[in-house]
Amino acid sequence: MSPPTRVLVTGAAGQVGVDLMDTLNAVSPPGADASFQPDGLRIDADEFDVLGVTHHELDVTDRDATSRAINATRPDVIVHLAAYTQVDRAETDADTCFNVNATATETLSMAAHDIGAHLIFISTDYVFDGTKGASYVEEDRPDPLNVYGASKRAGELLCSADDTIVRVSWVMGVRGKNVLHVIADRALTGATVRFVNDQVGTVTLASDMARALATMVRERPGGTWHVANTGTTSWFDVAAFAGSLLGRDDDFATPISTSELVPVPLATRPARSDLSTNKWSGRFEALPDWHEGVRRLVRDRSTLSTP
Repeated sequence: MSPPTRVLVTGAAGQVGVDLMDTLNAVSPPGADASFQPDGLRIDADEFDVLGVTHHELDVTDRDATSRAINATRPDVIVHLAAYTQVDRAETDADTCFNVNATATETLSMAAHDIGAHLIFISTDYVFDGTKGASYVEEDRPDPLNVYGASKRAGELLCSADDTIVRVSWVMGVRGKNVLHVIADRALTGATVRFVNDQVGTVTLASDMARALATMVRERPGGTWHVANTGTTSWFDVAAFAGSLLGRDDDFATPISTSELVPVPLATRPARSDLSTNKWSGRFEALPDWHEGVRRLVRDRSTLSTP
């Protein structure tokens, strides 16, 4: 019998991190579809030896501490979820954003290489400028519009050729803060919402992404991969659909343009940054349609005491 694969997860307290920790421990997280097995294999309880670290336990911007932690734990695979994700704040806090998303990624990549481990780095659709007019494939040229996207692109470039880069977009999970919880809370209290219909992208459910990452941990494919739920949508469409699931009528969500947002966001978002997942679905089972994922999220969030 093979020994368990030792996996180190940074950012383990984030909305994807908590779902990944559950998934690698053979527990179905809230919002998950237990039948979704993109590699066709179930996860056994003793398949992975998982160590999750939070920011309080490991500051990934501390190069020496990070190297010591990796040398001490000697994982087979590192899933690097720790990130600076406050897109607007990054515009005035670029140094911190780059230290977390780029410099720390280089540290992890080098430390992984030194012990023969495989790094999986989570990047973003915001590496693109949104002007292509169609879904982005892995080979398209990145051209980020904001500091956050630039920092993630820098992190990609600082990875080694053997690492795996996973670009995701519009991540939302049952646990943790995200836009869908805001939408659901307002729907349940009788309020209305206004959401842009001129920003188009792909939703990524945290639980589905976690199961996809478990497959990546097994396969360690290397290169760049786009992972997201199936289907392209807008923020307005997401809000309207979630509202309908919670019994609200068509007047719950009002479409607006990005230029109507108040206050004006500091960071420029790409108008269309949907990710083509054809490379993923050519090798593994495609992630479920985003409608199904949002339906599961809305269903399961009601079982938690807090979002």
